[in-house]
Amino acid sequence: MLTELRIRNFALIDRLAVQLGPGLNVLTGETGAGKSIIVGALSLLLGERASADAVRDGAERASVEGVFDISGRADLERVLDERGVDVEDGLLILKREVTAAGRSRAWISGSPTTATALGELGRMLVDLHGQHEHQTLLRGDEQRAVLDAYAGNADLAAQVAAAHRAVQEVQREIDLLEARRRDAAQRADFLRFQVDEIEAAQLSPGEQEALEEAARRLSHAEELMALSAGLAATASGDEDSVVSRVGAMRRALDQLVRIDPSQGPAQELYDTAFYALEEFGTQMSDYAASIEHDPARLEEVRHRQDLLFRLCSKYGPTVEDVLAVGTAASAELDLLDGAGWELSGLRKRRDAAGEEFTRLTEELSDARRQSSITLAREVEEVLPELGMAGGRFDVMLLPLAAPAQHGAEGVELRVALNRGFEPRPLAQVASGGELSRVMLAIKTILARLDAVPTLIFDEVDAGIGGRVALQVGEKMRGIADSHQVFAITHLPQIASRAHTHLHVEKGEMDGRVATQVRRLDGDARVLEIARMLGGDSESRVSLDHARELLERGAAASDVA
Repeated sequence: MLTELRIRNFALIDRLAVQLGPGLNVLTGETGAGKSIIVGALSLLLGERASADAVRDGAERASVEGVFDISGRADLERVLDERGVDVEDGLLILKREVTAAGRSRAWISGSPTTATALGELGRMLVDLHGQHEHQTLLRGDEQRAVLDAYAGNADLAAQVAAAHRAVQEVQREIDLLEARRRDAAQRADFLRFQVDEIEAAQLSPGEQEALEEAARRLSHAEELMALSAGLAATASGDEDSVVSRVGAMRRALDQLVRIDPSQGPAQELYDTAFYALEEFGTQMSDYAASIEHDPARLEEVRHRQDLLFRLCSKYGPTVEDVLAVGTAASAELDLLDGAGWELSGLRKRRDAAGEEFTRLTEELSDARRQSSITLAREVEEVLPELGMAGGRFDVMLLPLAAPAQHGAEGVELRVALNRGFEPRPLAQVASGGELSRVMLAIKTILARLDAVPTLIFDEVDAGIGGRVALQVGEKMRGIADSHQVFAITHLPQIASRAHTHLHVEKGEMDGRVATQVRRLDGDARVLEIARMLGGDSESRVSLDHARELLERGAAASDVA
């Protein structure tokens, strides 16, 4: 349960620590005193979007911290352990902070986390019903959720949704493959032309560069032959060649080294130069002999270059790109041959997934049919206790044209609040106050199934009073037998049923308005109940009436 709520620099709140107890906790106060601010702080803690507007004027940041006692809740401790959250002495601390610049941070027991993760965990600990939350009962998805929560269909509904996704995913694969096959069929002639044209060319990677080199040599054959032959002759062609003249230097070098042996290394340099020149001459001579003046071969290379140029202009800037286009075109044509077999396999998968989806959908529909009857009966039994003595309640299952991710039917809650009338959809017959009571009736039924330990009601008692308010208070106290309940209320009949009564009021701190909360006991609580009753809160009649309400509340069984 939520044992303490700490708020700092949030809206009108400077610094506030609200101590909550087990059972029914109520928060009362004048309109505008700041009750909604406390609910807003709780919403921030539970993952709502952070806004810089929430930061108190002049402050750098606002923070909200909740201390939860989860002792004995092995289910929650198991979930927290799976998420890597350590719990010491059964206490879990959630914290959210928002800066004046609008940046938000969050922590779980001191470890940084995301607002999303904080909200997921917070919703396992607190179920908050806002001031207009009963309006959600008018939505079909919420009505379906109510029935599934009552029936314990959460796992089955999740399986139905997963099975529906499986069918849709396979169908998307089928649609995509069929579209590709249709496209390939429409383009088949063009694709075959591409494949034939590219295959006929018998291209090789790197061929462009090789052809360019061959064309350059063939077109300059005479020049290359003359140059290389001239170099060969100059290097080693006759007695006046460079090699012959360098050879003549050997006798003088040998004589020099005999006189001065220190120049021995010069002989190595000479030998290297001589043999290099000799090799150079041989290489030029061989190269000259290899050069052919072949106009026919040059013409053949030019034709090949023209072919590559046309293909590269059509299919890509390089031969590699042309080959890739050919490969892709061939794969598309293969699709025409192989798609039938692949589609057959996909259709079998779809049919199997469809059968599983149908089976689960029928199972969910059966569970809903059975639970709709018992839920209607149980809610109907509670309505008289909430001031709707002639009320009737029905849960209708409306078949869909085709089963979808949420099953084969929609769910519609219907109610008749007066005798002699047939139940009609909630939106057509219920006022805001009546809706809040219908919601409270449903919550009374669901409370025993709800694993969330703390329920928060923000003025869901709107539009009621008198004896009905007393009955609503008793129902809230009944829910508090199995849950911690925190109710923001303006009704003395409900406030008098509380185990813990908190009062919110505006005060002044450092010359500025600030919201404060204090726990009421004894005479202070009597005065507050008298104020809520209206009239002169200090008159004997009001005070006696307040004491009577509190005595009746005290007579109710306390939580263990």
